[in-house]
Amino acid sequence: MKTKKLQLSLTTQIFLALVLAIIVGVCLTKTPEIAADYIAPFGKIFLNLIKWIVCPLVFFSIMSGVISLQDIKKIGSIGGKTLFYYLCTTAFAVAIGLFFANSFKGIFPILATTNLSYDATASVSFMENIVNIFPKNFIAPFADANMLQVIVSSLFIGFAIIGVGNSAKRVVDAINIVNDIFVMGMEMILKLSPIGVFCLLCPVVAKNGPAIIGSLAMVLFVAYICYIVHAVLVYSLSVKVFAGINPITFFKGMMPAILFAFSSASSVGTLPLSMECTEKLGAKKEISSFILPLGATINMDGTAIYQGVCSVFIASCFGIDLTLSQMITIVLTATLASIGTAGVPGAGMVMLAMVLQSVGLPVEGIAIVAGVDRLFDMGRTTVNITGDAACCMVINAMEARKERRKV
Repeated sequence: MKTKKLQLSLTTQIFLALVLAIIVGVCLTKTPEIAADYIAPFGKIFLNLIKWIVCPLVFFSIMSGVISLQDIKKIGSIGGKTLFYYLCTTAFAVAIGLFFANSFKGIFPILATTNLSYDATASVSFMENIVNIFPKNFIAPFADANMLQVIVSSLFIGFAIIGVGNSAKRVVDAINIVNDIFVMGMEMILKLSPIGVFCLLCPVVAKNGPAIIGSLAMVLFVAYICYIVHAVLVYSLSVKVFAGINPITFFKGMMPAILFAFSSASSVGTLPLSMECTEKLGAKKEISSFILPLGATINMDGTAIYQGVCSVFIASCFGIDLTLSQMITIVLTATLASIGTAGVPGAGMVMLAMVLQSVGLPVEGIAIVAGVDRLFDMGRTTVNITGDAACCMVINAMEARKERRKV
């Protein structure tokens, strides 16, 4: 009689890996160099594999989706709705961050602000951001992992193939086959997710474990309250009202991507898993392959919350009370700054520098939170990818209703 092997779901495997990483990380807090030297490299290898496959996967999946839609006007309609959704939820996110940060401001620690230094990355103007969206050669977007340029490249070629018509049938077949190959490659890499999660998270816990209960614990606590409130309120309402999906079903379906995002702190790295999860929840492949890569690049709800909380905290450290006009400026700046910010670990620091400069706060204040930025980053990345998925399900449902009305 054959015994049936116990098969754990990917969600369970990732969760167990996450728990094990925390336990081992805590055990290695006195010798974090062991985790950094012997465990972290395997996490980097896994993340490198994810990053390696993301660009061609996005390029061919978007192209395949555009070709299958066969209507440039429809693509424009989906893109417009997606951008509007992203901008609205990002603005809500900053507002939530500012509200809770001001509510808890009295219990924030007052830290010394002397001898602080932080070299802010030179800010890029709005028009420069627009110019940088368009690639100057075919290879550069892939070499630089510039997701916006990859998306633009795939859209242009997809539109051209639609314009050529039936004579491009063999090219269409080839693109679909290549897309299937990269999807299969993605699935092979994702089977290593539990190992990747363990190797990515363990060194972080080993290095920052004591910092969790340190002087910045309250700021981290407030940020995570905002992350949870935004996800539970905004995303639950979105998927329930506009997509007709039970929020519990949505979060349960997205759990593999959520756990991976939390441990890797990379929106782009989580992209293949997010695409798989949303498609299992019922999103059409052509919708998810367009909206999710775009969201991983320009939708930064979690990062926007981080801007609000850290702006209030840094201002309080310098003895500055933010005015209403300054808070409105923070909302607008953080919302617009999210466009073009790469979905990679640490991108929030660049945005925070821009936000602080917009309201005249000392950029040097970033040095106060820089030491535990990774702990902020894990939460904000989780919110970012969940927001992308919520948008995907909402737009998918709206397009489905639109199609039914045509019949």
